[in-house]
Amino acid sequence: MKKYAILTVLVLAIMVTVTSCTKSSSSPVVYPERTFRFVLHTEKDFSGNTENIVFSLFIRKANTANTVIFDSTLSPMQIKDIPNASKELVFEKKIADDGSDLTAGFLYAIQNVGNSWYIDTCKSGVSLKVIDYSFQ
Repeated sequence: MKKYAILTVLVLAIMVTVTSCTKSSSSPVVYPERTFRFVLHTEKDFSGNTENIVFSLFIRKANTANTVIFDSTLSPMQIKDIPNASKELVFEKKIADDGSDLTAGFLYAIQNVGNSWYIDTCKSGVSLKVIDYSFQ
């Protein structure tokens, strides 16, 4: 019985050594990074407007609206709290550049009013895209 236990351990050790020491012939594809900088501010005076607004940021593949790469919603705020250009909100997102043309921008919804958006495009190969939106 002891002979079979030693033989089993030896066979398992050989199998682990053989399978862990094989090299893969294909290396993973590494894409360069693209940076999207989302900038939100306003040039108008909305100090009296207390309606709630919710902004969302997004990045999608340009050829299909269903391929979402990045999507994030900001906390709800009142329109009067949208900062001016000296206190703008800035968000950055880095993604892998797979060579696709992309669309990116802001979606926003104003409570009891409706929805709207600001969309920009980004061609493949662009390493930094700034989406600068001045809310009107």
